[in-house]
Amino acid sequence: MKVGVIGCGYVGLTTGVCLAELGHTVVCVDNDEEKIKKLFSGKLPIFEPNLDKLIKKNKKRIKFSIDIKDAVVSNEVIFICVGTPSNPDGSPDLSYVENVAKEIAKYLDSYKVVVEKSTVPVETAEWIKKTIQRYKKNNVEFDVVSNPEFLREGSAVKDFLYPDRIVIGVESEKAKKIMLKLYQKIKSPKIIVDTKSAELIKHASNSFLATKISFINAVANICELSGADVEKVALGMGLDKRIGKDFLKAGVGYGGSCFPKDVDAFIWISEKLGYDFSLLKEVKKINEKQKELFAKKIEDTLWILKEKMIGILGLSFKPNTDDIREAPSIYIIKTLKQKGAKIKAYDPKAIQKMKQIFPDIEYCDNPYEVAKNSDCLVILTEWPEFKKLDLKKVKKLLNQPIIIDGRNIFDPKKMTKLGFIYKCVGRRSDV
Repeated sequence: MKVGVIGCGYVGLTTGVCLAELGHTVVCVDNDEEKIKKLFSGKLPIFEPNLDKLIKKNKKRIKFSIDIKDAVVSNEVIFICVGTPSNPDGSPDLSYVENVAKEIAKYLDSYKVVVEKSTVPVETAEWIKKTIQRYKKNNVEFDVVSNPEFLREGSAVKDFLYPDRIVIGVESEKAKKIMLKLYQKIKSPKIIVDTKSAELIKHASNSFLATKISFINAVANICELSGADVEKVALGMGLDKRIGKDFLKAGVGYGGSCFPKDVDAFIWISEKLGYDFSLLKEVKKINEKQKELFAKKIEDTLWILKEKMIGILGLSFKPNTDDIREAPSIYIIKTLKQKGAKIKAYDPKAIQKMKQIFPDIEYCDNPYEVAKNSDCLVILTEWPEFKKLDLKKVKKLLNQPIIIDGRNIFDPKKMTKLGFIYKCVGRRSDV
């Protein structure tokens, strides 16, 4: 099939490349000329494992353009994958979506399926449909479909090609057949619903996962106060099939471009519809408090932060991505700097992006440079290479053998035996 993808961010680029992998001919469009120049030259504007290999493999089926007309004319399916950033009140800014809908209307030349892929509030599909109807210049028919993405940064390619399910919100049989044809090579379950249900499935899913994370972080705080071990508590919970083990990992809190934004948006959507979603408000509050508590843990361990050199391992909000949006590291570094601490940091992929926020801190080429002459080491992202550190070497490099671990990547008993003062989340480190 012939497909147009508007927006070349994480979602749009992954969608376009993976659709090409399925055998479709794809035109990816973005108004950022620098981004398109990079893609033309074979460079990715983002880091996402295996995406570069698929672009090279399918280069004959993928084209890149800055002209939205190229995504519309002659294509059967048009994906809207533009950003929906949060407004100060938590509502999503849908101006990019509206602008794209107007542009699609301008170039509509034959029947199209317009697919809402960006994460948007319920009823957005209806607004896209109204907008295209208002601005189109002829009587060409079209359908608007809601097809929410469930892509996790760091495993987006796998999530697209081997998903748990594909949710398709449609209002016509014709659009349904086209979408099923588009995804026919993917053998996962296809959930066919109305557009409103599809839109709500996305926000409800992410908000529920955020709730699990905040819940286990609240439990971790109880574990610290009582002397229990949150890892053992999470294991005992997760083996219950009704609960499941995923997203029961205690730590410094969730971040990224999805969970914080989607929780805010779902709270806003609910209030707009007349419902006070107080549970989600508490989920958000717990997550914000978790970062505060972790920063306090660092201060409680070191006593005076002024002029102390603190080494930070991990800047991205999760491993296998360079994304620092809403990353806990931003809050932690800002708080430590306000207290007068000096910062050294390392991340395998996110340093360049973090330099735009903190150009004045020291960035290192590896974890051992971070540890050298630091008063403590703080772990904020669970990159695999951090789990393989030569801890004896780290201990010799540090001014004091102090590790404060926001991701619980080491065993407290082993760390104590090695002679570290080891502080983690929801686990006893004095045993």
